[in-house]
Amino acid sequence: MATKKKPAAGKAPVTRKLTIKKHKWELPPKGGKMESPDPIYFQNMPYAHIEERLKKNDLIILPIGSTEAHGPNACPGEDTFLVTRMAEQVAKKVGCTIAQPLWYGSHPFHHMGMPGTILVPEETFIGMLKAMMAGFWNTGFRKMILLNGHGQEYVIPTAIHQFAKHFQVPGVFINLNWYHAIPDEFNTKDKGGPYDTPFIHADEVETSWSLALFPEFMDQSVAVDTVPRGWMPDGHIDKAGNLLRRPIAWYGQVGCGPVEISAYPEGCVGKSTKADPEKAYKGISAFMDYLTALCEDIMEAFPVGKLPPADQLTQRSPEEIKAVTKKPLTKGWKSIYSLGYPF
Repeated sequence: MATKKKPAAGKAPVTRKLTIKKHKWELPPKGGKMESPDPIYFQNMPYAHIEERLKKNDLIILPIGSTEAHGPNACPGEDTFLVTRMAEQVAKKVGCTIAQPLWYGSHPFHHMGMPGTILVPEETFIGMLKAMMAGFWNTGFRKMILLNGHGQEYVIPTAIHQFAKHFQVPGVFINLNWYHAIPDEFNTKDKGGPYDTPFIHADEVETSWSLALFPEFMDQSVAVDTVPRGWMPDGHIDKAGNLLRRPIAWYGQVGCGPVEISAYPEGCVGKSTKADPEKAYKGISAFMDYLTALCEDIMEAFPVGKLPPADQLTQRSPEEIKAVTKKPLTKGWKSIYSLGYPF
């Protein structure tokens, strides 16, 4: 019987199908790892250890969060902790590295003026992401997952494409929004899910996930409920994550509903008192299973030190690409900044 040859990096067959394995996860986690000496976070490791790590796994996860009001019961760092707590467990399993998170994010118009919400201009936010990508690529992490924990999916892809257009270097750059990976896990009870209400903001759904992932930063004794409102018939405008598949994305309009500080000064949109961590465990496990599969599939397609074929991605000369893709500080290497600056 003839054996099938394993495809070379960048030449995977188009018929290859995604397989997601189920794993056992620690829920709720016993604290986070942002100040831990465990070999997970880039900023926490001696540089010699980082260099050794790059020999085994050159994928890095960049958690992209925000600082935002989520109601009296929740911490303003909720969007950040949602992704760091999940990424930590996945990184420990697959051996990749995590960057310390970006705590400040982009926000839509309707968040303006809300105390506790720190709005970063889109241009500044995009510039920060490009600078992070350039710095980590230059260090040797040339496979990146920008893991978004906040409703800013309308702007992160712009940063990735601007980076790619400017530098034209081979690599893997992915924007993953946790809620997009597992849409069926947010179903309401009438559709077979665990929730009474659809995912909006700091509501039953998001608060359930927060209670499951970082209960030490939550205080449900002061949780409140609000009633979602708008000026258009329900059905036109989607809600968080565009999970209802409505015609207009939640960020695709201004003026169809009131701003948050006017309609929801409490900081939540929906029924946060209905939150229960038990409602979230299945969805959290499903997301971490997916993120594990994504990390493993990236490393299978492009093992350590291997990149997508440059001649199929860039119009730069082979000489330029050869110099910048060498191991940092080795003979003939040039930094990515020899090609330009990310602004």
